[in-house]
Amino acid sequence: MGTLANAGPTPAAGSPAPATEPTELRVLVLAGGLSYERDVSLKSGRRVLDALRSVGIEADLRDADVALLPALQSDPPDAVVIALHGGTGEDGSLRGVLDLCDVQYVGCDARSSRLAWDKPSAKAVLREAGIPTPDWVALPHDRFSELGAVAVLDRIADRLGLPLMVKPAQGGSGLGAAVVRDAGALPAAMVGCFAYDTTALVERYVTGMDVAVSVIDLGDGPRALPAVEIVPRDGVYDYAARYTAGLTTWHTPARLDPAAAGRVAETALAAHNALGLRDLSRVDLIVDESGQPHVLEVNVSPGMTETSLFPLAVQAAGLEFGDVLRSLVSRAAGRREIAPA
Repeated sequence: MGTLANAGPTPAAGSPAPATEPTELRVLVLAGGLSYERDVSLKSGRRVLDALRSVGIEADLRDADVALLPALQSDPPDAVVIALHGGTGEDGSLRGVLDLCDVQYVGCDARSSRLAWDKPSAKAVLREAGIPTPDWVALPHDRFSELGAVAVLDRIADRLGLPLMVKPAQGGSGLGAAVVRDAGALPAAMVGCFAYDTTALVERYVTGMDVAVSVIDLGDGPRALPAVEIVPRDGVYDYAARYTAGLTTWHTPARLDPAAAGRVAETALAAHNALGLRDLSRVDLIVDESGQPHVLEVNVSPGMTETSLFPLAVQAAGLEFGDVLRSLVSRAAGRREIAPA
């Protein structure tokens, strides 16, 4: 059937009673998929499922497989939470299918998701809106080979300078990303990147504080939650640092002075709005030594695991994770009522 967990609210013993919102909502959490981030997605999905059930929402967990569309057609949920990471959950295609099925979902629409997913396109929109983002070049594998790898890499290093950040143009969780501090390491970084995507994004590496700002809209407009400061033990927030206990320390809120914290929040909100996002997002930034934030990328399906940044920010804001999710799914379900016939 494709279902990963049984239906029905099963709050744990001692859980707080559901809040005043109605419990008639029935939610489908989508997790898994076939991307490199499948395991992380399953962890996110299970945590979202538990949080929804803890506040009295009836929820199921399902993979995005061949059984999904028949299930949506025969018994459509009131709303879907997309806990899929990688292309399946973030490139806009699944959201487009949900639109075709007239199923409401938490998060931005297909167009905005597709824009945010492609990092070079998103950075171009941010730059046009006057939002700081590091200088970059996007290089497809075919052009890399046709124009001569050595000549192209030499020109990139001359133009952008060192160090550089190399990462897939589309992708998440730090997979295929590498910091290049010496020109001799650039070819290997490009090869590693091309293992995950056909296009590499090479951008100027900005030294400073890594922060992530989660943005939510619970009905009164988008607002930035407290920034989470990221301190990876080895200096790079790659896949291992994100999901291996002990490799990263987080500070919530980030250790920024009030003026810098305000600029970070304003920049994250500006990025969220420039890309046309809704409901929730996570904006990843670097704050340089002068306190100036630079947007690196924007995630429309942020991780929800125990070590993920979105739940950390929710907690730092004094909010309950389950309550936030309940509000988000209620808003998503309400869009059906105002959707054009």
